[in-house]
Formats: sequence, C-alpha cells, structure tokens
Amino acid sequence: MKSLNLLITAMVLSVAVRAADVSLKDEVTAAAKKLADQPNYSWKQSVENAGGNGGGGGGGGRGGGPVDGRIEKGGFAFLISTRGENKVESVIKGTKGAIKLEGSWKSAAEAAGDGTGGGGGGGGGQNPGRFFSRTVANFKAPAEQAEYLVGQATELKKADGAYSGPLSKDGAKELLTMGPRGGGGEGPTVTEAKGSVTFWVKDGQLAKYAIKVQGHVSFNNNDRDVDRTTTVEIKDVGTTKVEVPEEAAKKASL
Repeated sequence: MKSLNLLITAMVLSVAVRAADVSLKDEVTAAAKKLADQPNYSWKQSVENAGGNGGGGGGGGRGGGPVDGRIEKGGFAFLISTRGENKVESVIKGTKGAIKLEGSWKSAAEAAGDGTGGGGGGGGGQNPGRFFSRTVANFKAPAEQAEYLVGQATELKKADGAYSGPLSKDGAKELLTMGPRGGGGEGPTVTEAKGSVTFWVKDGQLAKYAIKVQGHVSFNNNDRDVDRTTTVEIKDVGTTKVEVPEEAAKKASL
C-alpha cells in the first residue's frame, strides 16, 4: 500500500509539473503574440561568441554581427547588419527581400545569382547575396521567433522574473546552422548540439530574449566548436517608423 501511495504521489507531482510548464509556455507565447499585434517595434540583436568562434551569420539567433531591426505589422522589416566596419542594409517582407550591395539594391534572387563577393562585408569569403537569400527564407521577426523558441524549449521555469529552459537537441542543432537550405545544397554537420533560451516579459509583453547554443560544426572541411549567445532586446514599441527606399521596395517585390 505504501508503494502504491508513493507511485500515486509521484504521478500527481509529474502531472502538476507538466501543467505548470504548459502554463509558463502559454504566458511567454501570449507575451510574444502581444508584441506581434503591435503596429511596429524595433530591436537590437547582439552576438557573443566564446573563444571567437561563431560561424554562420545572419539573423534569427544564428550568429553574425550586431543587427538593428525595425518592423511594421503586415509591412516591411528593415535590417542594418554590422560586420566589422561594414554595414549592410536589407529589407524583408514575407518570403521576399532586397539587399543593398555595392551601392545598389538587388532582389534576393538577383543577389544570389550575380556572384557578388564583396560590397558589404559578407565575411568568410562567401557570396553575401546568396547568404541573404537563405536569410530571407529563414527570417523570423522577434515576436515570431520567440513563439518558435517556446516550442523548441523542452520545459520552462520562472525565476527572478525570467522564463528559461533547455532547448531540444533538434532546436539547438537548427539554431547552430542556417536552418533548411534550398537548392539541394549540403548543410553543415552538427554534433553535440545543446542550448537554452531565456525570455523576459514586461507588462505582459515580450521585452527581451537570449539564446545560447553550443556544438561542434563541420562544413566545407572546416571544423569548429561553437559557443554562441544571441540576445535580442525589443524597443520603441508603437513609435518605430519603417522607411523603406522606393527602389528597395520594388526589388523586394520581385
């Protein structure tokens, strides 16, 4: 009888823990949805690579340098990415986008196919236009990405006003790379992937989140250990203005 009581108690506690986790995930999801419902907002993304190895690049928690972003609900996202002394401007709307290379705006398709290797600090010797086309395909604005991350967290706990928990292995692996790759190209091989995510909510709305991922990445005969923390801070909610150059808007519609 004692063993049965212990078993029942354990089952009750397990159900209670799962229910609490679902409740916390619902709270963060609601906070992200509240941000997504705002007419506009800005964000600042910063990346810290332990040991100097980050790999990858681009937005969405996948490496690269600092990014300043602005977005309007149902409209364009305008991004300024910094790599060293170079700044690259780009706009994204839905599954299309445009990037400014060597002083000219080009659609993602044009940039991916023109072989441009300079003009904007793509880094790593890769074609920044081709890299941008993958960025467009995988782009998630902070509110959307936060919802995705909630789904990738195996559990969430709340302490000191922050919601945090480990990422699933598959979630950490995807964040260590650029996600799904079009064109049939082989992506990086990732082993020992792990990660965690932390969310901060203010007045029921997403205010900040941080993603930490670690793993061993092999790509094009290059092996490296990655230990990267990406932090995204939301600001200027409801007061952000997104001004997209006419040529950029035209190119982004192609």
